[in-house]
Amino acid sequence: MPTDFGVPPIADENRALIEQRLQEARTGDAVPETLRVEFRGRPIHVEVIDMPVDLLYYNPATHRVSAQRAYDPQQEEELAKDHWSDAGQSYLHHLLTAKPSDPRQRDPDFDKLKESLRDHRQNEPGLISRSGVLVNGNTRRAALKELGVQSIRVGVLPASCTWDDIRSVELSLQLRPDRRREYSYINQLMAVEEQIALGLPLPAIAKLFHTSTPALERDTWVLGQLRDLVKRSAHGRNRLRLMDFEDAKESFSELYRTYVKEKAKNKEKADTLLEYRLAAIVLDFAKTDIRTIRTDFREKYLERHLPAGTSALVPEQPKAVSIPGLNRAVPAPSSGTAEARALTDVLLRAKATQEAGGSATVEEITAANESVTTLRDAFKDSIFAAQKWNREQKKRLAAPDRVAAAVEELQQCVTDLVMARGNNSLDEGAFDDTLIALRQTLIRVSAEATKSIQPPGEGLVWLRGAVESQR
Repeated sequence: MPTDFGVPPIADENRALIEQRLQEARTGDAVPETLRVEFRGRPIHVEVIDMPVDLLYYNPATHRVSAQRAYDPQQEEELAKDHWSDAGQSYLHHLLTAKPSDPRQRDPDFDKLKESLRDHRQNEPGLISRSGVLVNGNTRRAALKELGVQSIRVGVLPASCTWDDIRSVELSLQLRPDRRREYSYINQLMAVEEQIALGLPLPAIAKLFHTSTPALERDTWVLGQLRDLVKRSAHGRNRLRLMDFEDAKESFSELYRTYVKEKAKNKEKADTLLEYRLAAIVLDFAKTDIRTIRTDFREKYLERHLPAGTSALVPEQPKAVSIPGLNRAVPAPSSGTAEARALTDVLLRAKATQEAGGSATVEEITAANESVTTLRDAFKDSIFAAQKWNREQKKRLAAPDRVAAAVEELQQCVTDLVMARGNNSLDEGAFDDTLIALRQTLIRVSAEATKSIQPPGEGLVWLRGAVESQR
């Protein structure tokens, strides 16, 4: 993606109109409205004006749809050719209104924003450059445009604003803790990658994104894995896209924690485990199922559940590698990992064919469907067998089981409260004392879990936030 997109064709017209409206705002009776933004490392207050919705342009550099731009190669080509054309701007409009994980579908969050704007109008202004490019408020402009609203309130950046400034300001605004509509998972990963490429140190990026350095290290690892999966899926005209993994955030976060722990013990086993878990993610298994896949997954389960014809899907890996000119051979490196990687590659190419739509032939899609179904059935049966073995081998309750048991008891408590309310039999004092004891216990659980789990998962993040709010 280019670093400088130039200016829209009516940039001069927009500059003149913006200057006129800024002058009108300054000379009016009312106190001019301003907007506080971070500009070149310091806070400034920019003036707010009304601008015609139809004169403004979507920002082709917006991080909000970075991954989704790969959805339609033909429209992306039109957008890359001319970011300000009707075709290019129309494609950006579609992506801003579409579901991040599947741009074929309308995004329910966009419709909620549209409904809010229809009922309450704008609560906060957007932000534009002097040439009329939306730095912040692209989605709001899309909603207002569909509603037929004629004008939008926007702050105006200084005339010296560059495209580097536009990217930086957009990030600082979108990453505020009180933002209404977050970046999608993949787009946030790509935004982090962009900041790293600019040479910003991880602690500074962590502050910008309101996160921690360990979490950024995880995110960069995840994006590296995603880019590798996309590359490995490519064959002919077909390949997967980063956006195809939009809904796998928690699975990749857990995969990172597991891989780091296993790598410290045995890198080859960790790499093999990584491949099988990646395959399970591609097959859309839940993270609780993927958790069952361990270093012995193939030997104990998968080998028994792969059908006899699977060897045609996954080529046999060489046991040795010949050295030309020396008339000798040496053992092939990491044969277990190579087998796992070959299986994942077959699956990735099959999934890419499934996602290709009209660019794949009927025969290619049929073969891809058969491959995916065969591998998914094998993984499903293997995971079920592993889960059954785990249940049989447990001799005592682990911490997650105790929490699960507590959840069941609390669910029963809800029923008991309903019944007690019906016959006015609740001992309110005893119930309150028990809740205080529960609070103290949750504080201790949070403290001990934080020591054991880094970076924290979604559940622990919630628990820590709930506990901190009570301190």
